[in-house]
Amino acid sequence: MQARRAGAAEASIEEPQGPAFQRRPMQVHEVMSRQVETISPEATLREAARKMKDLDAGPLPVFDGRVVLGMLTDRDIVIRAIAEGLDPASTPVRDVMTEDVVSCRMDQSAEQAAQLMRESEVRRLVVLGSDDRPVGIVSLGDLATMT
Repeated sequence: MQARRAGAAEASIEEPQGPAFQRRPMQVHEVMSRQVETISPEATLREAARKMKDLDAGPLPVFDGRVVLGMLTDRDIVIRAIAEGLDPASTPVRDVMTEDVVSCRMDQSAEQAAQLMRESEVRRLVVLGSDDRPVGIVSLGDLATMT
């Protein structure tokens, strides 16, 4: 008995058509990392480094309880503090954080977030909720996993 080969017409599966089946743009809240921990601008670099270690996280938004003031990364600690001879036990986060933090809203499209990253030349965005509090972080890696 021979196996029957399906013709092209039989093998193809057409995608449903019409407005009900059109794909909507993926939103930031669907791809962001929701576990966002912040650090106070008054915390020391040692405290920040411990928090990064405990959370296994590189970036920490610097938040004063009202607004995001900046972003602190492990690279900021190494390049702007340790390499410059600053004491991590007494240097506040405020002194070495990156002040120009780029953010987006959780209801923006992922495509808009990617465009903002390209234009701003950053690898991650702080995601803000309706009350301007940080609710997540979206990274290039998060956007790369979209399908």
